[in-house]
Amino acid sequence: MQYATRTALRSNHFHYSDDCGGEPHPTAYFVWLALSQTETVLIDAGLAPDTAGAMPGLDYIGSPLEIIGDLGIAPGDIDLCVLTHLHYDHTGVVAGLPRARYVVQQRELDYWNGAWATRIGQEEWLHSRPDIDHVTASNRLDLVDGDSELLPGLSVHSVGGHTAGMQVVRVRTARGNVVLASDASHFYENIESDSPFAILHHLPDMFGAFDRIKELADGPGHIVPGHDPLVAERFPAVDRHPHVVSIG
Repeated sequence: MQYATRTALRSNHFHYSDDCGGEPHPTAYFVWLALSQTETVLIDAGLAPDTAGAMPGLDYIGSPLEIIGDLGIAPGDIDLCVLTHLHYDHTGVVAGLPRARYVVQQRELDYWNGAWATRIGQEEWLHSRPDIDHVTASNRLDLVDGDSELLPGLSVHSVGGHTAGMQVVRVRTARGNVVLASDASHFYENIESDSPFAILHHLPDMFGAFDRIKELADGPGHIVPGHDPLVAERFPAVDRHPHVVSIG
């Protein structure tokens, strides 16, 4: 589900510069739902309305919870919320989930609650302290260390790179194993051209994340990057919901 768009420069989005760095480069913002007969899983928690309103140039379609509500799913229906990492645009509505269990990598939580996050200025602005404090204090927090199968057909895999404890999500669907790469690969171009995103915690781990995603997915068409507008072109829209696509 796409809940926002924004256009920056290409130079803002790639670690290595090229001759096209001054060109506009659009970004899309997504959250994802994984549904089974018994479980409703939200993957990432997007931007909160107040945070979105303070971001210049952001076209905010609506709160992720409002868009999910249009599908007939209330916040209280969500059983699990998998947080691929703890940047502010992936944790925004965590406090609006009354019963969901939060799934976070131990390394990710430790990093943002430790000393380094406040000493590395490049990264400090990327997190929301109220969101992280809410998750940390919750009695609904499930910490994982590495790879873990959360439910039959749904697993998380630690890759690092973009953040200290970045994880991707593999979902078994009717079309095969799909990997929600989130910010381990912001755009198709990152993973397809082996070109890292500009914001990163550890460069070798980002390259390793590209390799791991390819291993986990059932093919290039089964990889979903975290912020690429092309996702809406490569996967079909759900009827009557122009900002919702189906990857299954």
